[in-house]
Amino acid sequence: MELLYPRRLGMANEIDTCGLKIKSNLLALDVLIMDNIYRYSIDLLNGKKLPMSTFEGKTLLIVNIASKCSFANQVAGLESLYKEYKKDSFEILAVPCDQFGHSEPLSGEPLLDSYNKYFTASFYISQKHHVLGPDAHPIFNYLKTHTRGIVQNRAIKWNFTKFLVNSKGELVARYAPRTKPESLKTAIESQLYDESRLVQLAKV
Repeated sequence: MELLYPRRLGMANEIDTCGLKIKSNLLALDVLIMDNIYRYSIDLLNGKKLPMSTFEGKTLLIVNIASKCSFANQVAGLESLYKEYKKDSFEILAVPCDQFGHSEPLSGEPLLDSYNKYFTASFYISQKHHVLGPDAHPIFNYLKTHTRGIVQNRAIKWNFTKFLVNSKGELVARYAPRTKPESLKTAIESQLYDESRLVQLAKV
């Protein structure tokens, strides 16, 4: 998974050129500071690469999904949220994953056909990815790292864990798999219409 922007360099450098020392304080280069999800990209089921910077200025809900999971009926709830708030710059990125109970056996075009046929999902759906372990997609490493609370609560424990990201690409809330999409309306609206209201990160 490629990085779209350089990472922050938290140090000061001295460059010696022809006997002249030039001190450059790299901390002053705020343009390089990208502590958000916009430096990543992800491959979609339709074969296109999606830069996460596409969501800059928008509120985003990221969810790891699985079509054979007992929570798969939440896809309809996600679609309902998407249709209701899309006009207000709200987006959803669903990431299929087979790490929990092998509940996502499909991949590629068959998986896309399945979501289109049985769930009529019109939001972004990526290719199948890991969300745990050494092969986890970097987006989920970012989301886990930025979850507040004890370390044990940072691990994703099941399908349909939900992450709410604000218009600056920062994680503001996380919700457990059992949390129904329709219950997120207040949190979503607080980001869409009044970002000065902080959303409390839920325990998972």
